[in-house]
Amino acid sequence: MSLVLNDIIPQLQAEFFGNHSDAIISNVSIDSRSFQNNNQTLFFCLIGPNNNGHTFINELIEKGVSNFVVSEQIELKENVNFLKVENTLVALQQFAIFYRKKFSIPVIGITGSNGKTIVKEWLNFLLSPDYNIIKSPKSFNSQVGVPLSVIGINEQHNLGIFEAGISTVNEMQKLEPIVQPTIGILTNIGSAHDEGFENLCQKIKEKLKLFQNVSVLIYNKNKSIDAFLSPEINTFSWSENDKNADVLIHHKTTNNQTTLNITYQNTCFKLNIPFSDNASIENVIHCVMVLFYFKYDVDTIQNRIALLYPIEMRLKVKKGINNTTLIDDSYSSDFQSLKIALDFLENQKMHSKKTLILSDIFQSGLANDELYSRVSQMVIANKIGRVIGIGETISNYKNKFLNGITFKTQADFLSHFDTLNFENETILIKGARNFHFEEIVSLLEEKTHETVLEINLNAITHNLNFYKAKLKPETKIMVMVKAFGYGNGGFEIAKLLEYHKVDYLGVAFADEGIALKNNGIQLPIMVLNPETTSFDAIIQHQLEPEIYSLRGLNSFLKIAKQKFLKDFPIHIKFDTGMHRLGFEEEHLEELIAVLKSTKTVKVKSILSHMATSDDLQHKEFGLLQIERFEKLSNRLIEELDYKPICHLLNTSGISNFPQAQMDMVRLGIGLYGISNDTSEQKYLETVGTLKSIISQIRTIQKGESVGYGRRFMATQETKIATIPIGYADGIRRSWGNGTGYVTINNQKATIVGSVCMDMLMVDVTSIPCVEGNQVIILGENPSVNFMAEKLNTIPYEILTGISQRVKRIFYRE
Repeated sequence: MSLVLNDIIPQLQAEFFGNHSDAIISNVSIDSRSFQNNNQTLFFCLIGPNNNGHTFINELIEKGVSNFVVSEQIELKENVNFLKVENTLVALQQFAIFYRKKFSIPVIGITGSNGKTIVKEWLNFLLSPDYNIIKSPKSFNSQVGVPLSVIGINEQHNLGIFEAGISTVNEMQKLEPIVQPTIGILTNIGSAHDEGFENLCQKIKEKLKLFQNVSVLIYNKNKSIDAFLSPEINTFSWSENDKNADVLIHHKTTNNQTTLNITYQNTCFKLNIPFSDNASIENVIHCVMVLFYFKYDVDTIQNRIALLYPIEMRLKVKKGINNTTLIDDSYSSDFQSLKIALDFLENQKMHSKKTLILSDIFQSGLANDELYSRVSQMVIANKIGRVIGIGETISNYKNKFLNGITFKTQADFLSHFDTLNFENETILIKGARNFHFEEIVSLLEEKTHETVLEINLNAITHNLNFYKAKLKPETKIMVMVKAFGYGNGGFEIAKLLEYHKVDYLGVAFADEGIALKNNGIQLPIMVLNPETTSFDAIIQHQLEPEIYSLRGLNSFLKIAKQKFLKDFPIHIKFDTGMHRLGFEEEHLEELIAVLKSTKTVKVKSILSHMATSDDLQHKEFGLLQIERFEKLSNRLIEELDYKPICHLLNTSGISNFPQAQMDMVRLGIGLYGISNDTSEQKYLETVGTLKSIISQIRTIQKGESVGYGRRFMATQETKIATIPIGYADGIRRSWGNGTGYVTINNQKATIVGSVCMDMLMVDVTSIPCVEGNQVIILGENPSVNFMAEKLNTIPYEILTGISQRVKRIFYRE
């Protein structure tokens, strides 16, 4: 991209404020945290329910950004250009429409409820030998993601593949002129986002708006869709039962392989595909239809389809050898997704030292010299200390990278592995599929047993934003990451929260906060239950203690005075009815006297804890606590010559007592996808999924038993699967003996016999499965709430009980 600001201004119908309308624009951004922002960036200050891009203008100016699209009144700056519009999101979309019109390449537009991203990635793989393709990175299919995807087109691309997703009416008509597809694909229509539409008919009508100007629409022929198709649209359809379709297909699946029997243009042939599930079969057929439309011969189709592979939709964070952290993006290597991966690296970096392992980059649309120059610039901007390139092409551009090491083949890299000294660093592994970088990940990954807890970072972000949307713009937010992030992982989640600019982190004990600080967390951290023996360490690591008694205050002051501290931040807790920790009213005057007599500490915040915020049967008591807190905090503030932050509400309080948001709230279990309110629960996303595998399958006869104490006796021939997880991993013994279950191949498998320390056994008599199959122990089904209810406990206890010996894998969709 190389545009002049003068040409952009009229396209956005913008009012210009600045001195340099001839400024060159080579990059568009909406993320203030991206290292790709520079003096040729046009930054769109988007306003969402949780963030306002205008608040980052000064920060971006300091980083060198000098061109902004704004919709609010702003303070004009010297040598900074502002384009004032009514709505910055609309302006971003208008910019994308303007930019898309500069290119006349064929574009495949994909929409539907399911399968969009898979079909896009597979088509990219199937067509890439013959086309220079620009595609949506990852799942960039939203009102923001689509324009950002299209803006990636350059002069060397000769085919575009973009997906478009909508969640309600009147959205697709905004995306269609941005994508301007010439070829349409309508994938499976399912239940996703049903709540945004009156009925299925309305959903279909809205999705079809993407195809109003296409040359052809490829779809699975059925009456529901046919009823809404415009007669002007040329269709190319397939079906397994409608003989009026252009292509007739029947499938037969055996042993995880599927054979498609295809009839097209009086020709019949078979196509073997390496998938057995219905979703993958349908996605493959859509790809085959595109190959037919592009007039590929049968032999080429058979050869290329046979090479299809499962698409990994996630960027995963894993523990590596020698105190390293791995970011696994080992299934694709294109320029657009590299930018996303580098931003994610910064988001999740756990060491100051950063290494990039990168394969040759394909389908960039750029000449190699320019491509690797741009990659080099991104590496420098992201402060990557070491680049390890693998591939014939990248090896030719080794001199582009400071501290660059290159190997022409993966075998060459593996032979030198021991000399590369991977330790105490964050490593991004990004490679095209045919480089098989999963082997490198396996080599670098810390070896643990096969049970893992997968943490969905997208879900954490979603849940954070859900609660942020309930807050006033000025209300600060503290997020609790105590108890190892409620069992989900401490540092990784803290890093994500820091990236999303929360105001405070909360931990229970000093050692939790010290661990976060030692790993580079810069956010202020409050220690809620500090022991007097930890005060020295709290001061040393710049943590902020909660003070809840005169004894604790005097002990802290004694140590702080010995260190000649001034205005060290502390947090005063009042007991308003919880009767756990905190100053009561009778201690208030003495507390005030001590605080007024010293400059050693400064009260950063005043807080209390609600006892019944989750139970509206006790609403009156909750209101009484609020009244008591306001009385006590106001009295203390009157005596201080400054105004501390006041906070009272936890997760349930945010929803049930919104009038008491005060200056800050404390978000806890809600971040991790758990609500005490069933009506609220449906809006939260599951964060953690506990997974294992089937270690062994055996068949026992009637009268035989399973496990300790013979607590399960077979009443008939029964197939038993053993799974390597037990009560040492956090699965209660009481979850056994028919009470609980796991999910295998989307079916419930009842736990039989006693849960052992390291294993449990399930009945899989009616479930098709083999040894090595994945097992869902806890996640969507069964859910944490369900398990807690069955075991007569609370979700907190289930989550925090998952052992730290279970490996955590963090990923972003």
